[in-house]
Amino acid sequence: MLDQQYPGIDGFLGTRGSFMLDVVFVAMLVMVPLMLFSIYLVRYRARFLLHKRIQVSLAMILSVAVAIFEIEQRLVPWTARALPSPYFDPHHKWSCVVGYSLLVHLLFAVPTAVLWIYVVVQALRKFDRLPLPNAYSGTHRYWARLAAMGMTMTAVTGWGFYYLAYVAT
Repeated sequence: MLDQQYPGIDGFLGTRGSFMLDVVFVAMLVMVPLMLFSIYLVRYRARFLLHKRIQVSLAMILSVAVAIFEIEQRLVPWTARALPSPYFDPHHKWSCVVGYSLLVHLLFAVPTAVLWIYVVVQALRKFDRLPLPNAYSGTHRYWARLAAMGMTMTAVTGWGFYYLAYVAT
């Protein structure tokens, strides 16, 4: 599929996506099921410490991946690789299907990143080192559900953008 040269390092999924786009795509593909599994563990198996370890690990791994991805996006614009897409118009990059899909994705991704940081930091502050239910549990559950829904929608909308911009021909 990569019959022409694009700026930056090519990805490994065989699309027009860059290396870090592919890393984030796969990271979200792994992260969402792990996040849901972690929620299952805490809700139905009362595995509080394992839930904490999984969530903190996911937060750290995803933070590093997104930080590197954002650096790449500042150095190599996403638009060059999207040019062959029938859904992308370089003259109206924010008012074409690809642009709209990116805006929808960002509407989920940005608030979810802030919310997830808040949920993780508050959990680390308000639960003991060996976490057990306490007075903060209800509040944590409320915000964590919103964060989990936001993370799922961030992944789904990100995958949609990826397809429209870097797979569609």
